[in-house]
Amino acid sequence: MAKKKSKPKAPGVVVTNPKARHDYEILESMEAGLVLTGSEVKSLRGGGASLRESFAVIRDGEPLLIGMHIAPYPQAGYAQHEAVHNRKLLLHKDQIQRLIGKTAERGLTLVPLKVYFTHGLAKLELGLARGKKTYDRRESLKERDAKMQIDRALSRRR
Repeated sequence: MAKKKSKPKAPGVVVTNPKARHDYEILESMEAGLVLTGSEVKSLRGGGASLRESFAVIRDGEPLLIGMHIAPYPQAGYAQHEAVHNRKLLLHKDQIQRLIGKTAERGLTLVPLKVYFTHGLAKLELGLARGKKTYDRRESLKERDAKMQIDRALSRRR
């Protein structure tokens, strides 16, 4: 049986959150730094991470990423990290204050979209999002399907 080809990721992108754009309407996005240990960085570079069940909150003026899974690094030895724990996010004070105001609004939440490396530093793309209703999700699926059919028809004509 042939291997299923996966979509190519953008350069430097380690892991994405595919359900985020399906379940949420992303209003705006920003880049945040991640505070990680050495074994977490090594495991991330190897692609052993998942954002599926994660979300971000601001507690006591400090942004935290909750629920991100980073697999243990086999060669870490005694300096092993926990797979799932709260990780601190690095943002400017004015960004944190603005996010506190925005998330105080009803229905807005912080959703991690992707993790990538830039100039050797681990970064997280964080989205300010509003949850979609079931009928909104169905509507987006219909729009995407219609767009694919139009693209196919146009490519056949050429």
